[in-house]
Amino acid sequence: MKDLVILVATHKKYPMPKESIYLPLHVGREGKEDLGYQGDNTGDNISIKNPNYCELTGLYWAWKNLNCKYIGLCHYRRYFSKENIFQRILNRNNKFAIILNEKQITELLEKYDVILPKKRNYFIETVWSHYKNAHYIKDLEETRRIIEEKYPQYLDSFNEVMRGSKLHLYNMFIMKKEDFEAYCEWLFDILFELEKRIDITNYDNYQQRIYGFISERLFNVWLLYRKFNKKELPVINVEEVNWLLKIINFLNRKLKGLKVTKSLEELYK
Repeated sequence: MKDLVILVATHKKYPMPKESIYLPLHVGREGKEDLGYQGDNTGDNISIKNPNYCELTGLYWAWKNLNCKYIGLCHYRRYFSKENIFQRILNRNNKFAIILNEKQITELLEKYDVILPKKRNYFIETVWSHYKNAHYIKDLEETRRIIEEKYPQYLDSFNEVMRGSKLHLYNMFIMKKEDFEAYCEWLFDILFELEKRIDITNYDNYQQRIYGFISERLFNVWLLYRKFNKKELPVINVEEVNWLLKIINFLNRKLKGLKVTKSLEELYK
């Protein structure tokens, strides 16, 4: 059993961190070309659901098959970053040099229950209205009904998160494996029930990633209810962000009421 494993969710070959704590995980591996990484299609898995569950197929695989003391998730382009702004500036051309290493993570986990990305603030809209503008609100409404039926003790936390304007995004975290297992048991119970109740056959490829979108909101609900001692850190993107496409998409939603379309999928991969 390893002490610490940080999953690096990826769907393609890409430069990876060298430190052994980082485990590249090919999410949606079932039926795909072997990239030379650990696949999420071994043992007990839901790899085939990746088009709808995104990185959650990797979380499910880790929940059911990985034995470690602490576990985390990042993405092949996004990692937790050191807080030292001067190091970030000095290493702006080598961003892998400023992602968290094992020593830094271990020291933080001695003080905190969970490491999370700094929250995104939507400023002019709530978490609920943002989801309504970007996706299909009926699915979030059904999620609320499921929580009310199966986990009513979480309903106040759900309402508080939805009324707010801030979210931890990307499903990124580092925490104890036992807490992670409790989260997965709660999360997948809700999502598998939601899957039975909604019809997404007419959604485009982007909107069909619904369970990944819903899970980002649910993770914040679970965190609020559990009242963990949290450490928030910056997230570094090792690629340049296409801000023009982000702005275009935002304006489309606000001025034209358009959902995100398939033509902008690359922006969110």
